[in-house]
Amino acid sequence: MCYDVVIIGGGPAGLAAALAAREAGIEKVVILERDRELGGILNQCIHNGFGLHTFKEELTGPEYAARFIEKVKEQNIEYRLGTMVIQLSEDKVVTAMSRDLGLYHIQAKAVVLAMGCRERPRGALGIPGYRPSGIFSAGTAQRFVNVEGKMPGKEVVILGSGDIGLIMARRMTLEGAKVKAVAELMPYSGGLKRNIVQCLNDYGIPLELSHTVVDIKGKERVEGVVLARVDENRRPIPGTEEEIACDTLLLSVGLLPENGLSSGAGVPIDPVTSGPVVDESLETGVPGVFACGNVLHVHDLVDYVSAEAGNAGRHAAEYVKAQAAGNSNRESGFAVPLKGRGGVRYTVPQKIHPEKLEESVLVRFRVDNVYRNVQLEVRLNDSVVRVIKKRMVAPGEMEELRLKKEELQSVSDLKEISICLVKNEQEVPG
Repeated sequence: MCYDVVIIGGGPAGLAAALAAREAGIEKVVILERDRELGGILNQCIHNGFGLHTFKEELTGPEYAARFIEKVKEQNIEYRLGTMVIQLSEDKVVTAMSRDLGLYHIQAKAVVLAMGCRERPRGALGIPGYRPSGIFSAGTAQRFVNVEGKMPGKEVVILGSGDIGLIMARRMTLEGAKVKAVAELMPYSGGLKRNIVQCLNDYGIPLELSHTVVDIKGKERVEGVVLARVDENRRPIPGTEEEIACDTLLLSVGLLPENGLSSGAGVPIDPVTSGPVVDESLETGVPGVFACGNVLHVHDLVDYVSAEAGNAGRHAAEYVKAQAAGNSNRESGFAVPLKGRGGVRYTVPQKIHPEKLEESVLVRFRVDNVYRNVQLEVRLNDSVVRVIKKRMVAPGEMEELRLKKEELQSVSDLKEISICLVKNEQEVPG
């Protein structure tokens, strides 16, 4: 069986990519989703705050997903639920399996990777202690409470201040649990400022920065955790231990793009983002394979995911049309590397073909610390072509800027584009 565009993942990224591909004139589009319904993680995110950019109104996660699902059905875009993709080859053969169809292959002309991300588990943290019940990832606890109507526990400590952890601190409190503390290894929170205010400060939940869990008490069920302050090297400081009685530990210690399929297909992976290396079209190192959403890099807002996925779907459609017309121009031209310098940890995209740009390209990036009164410099080779002043930047808040085609073409021998953070004063909350 053959399709023009195969979308792997039916969450917000996959839905938006499929719609964009269809709107660009591609008829043979299929979404492959392993869950029993479309919508992805949004189905368990019942809090509001979604859709302000996309729909200009505040929606819950299920409401946001429902609008895209409705459009997919209106456009008669094919989707297959309960379908696990187990392999993607370099020549874009997708191997999938489901209860109804068994094991089968799809030859795709273009593929959009939209598998999302997963939570980092306890095993990656090296926390000593037994393995009692009562330890959950924040996302698992969210599903228990919001979808299955089950409470993970009554007295809670949360390790990690990512957005899911912050939101679950509020959710557990509203359901009657006592959240005793949110501990964060870094000297700053990894979540959005608004979530710190709305989910912790408004409920009097303490945020312990530069702290981590060094022991878990209890054999059958969690009975308590031991927190300790860490030094500048993130190592526990002896003598700062504090035991907190609790029956539940939630882990919100980072998200990892789900790129097992990508690696298997030979897609180059960025060691910082753990997502594919892409160009201005969101095309990976494998021609005709595109990536978007949290499988590419972890986003703050689902609205950004949808916008990015729309671009991926549109470019996938353009790739299919170009191949059908025998136009191999997409594969020519020099890709200029785009680098983060100074305090900029990474950029997406990581490379740009200046001659293939339309008018501009949106670049998203994150910094490596909390900085105040800084400036961002756009550099072409060694020349500064633009300066942007910032009152504050933080790792939990994704930054963005647009690079203009005319800007890039103003340099005849362009070998590198960089976004550099110039520090005047650094502030790290303690």
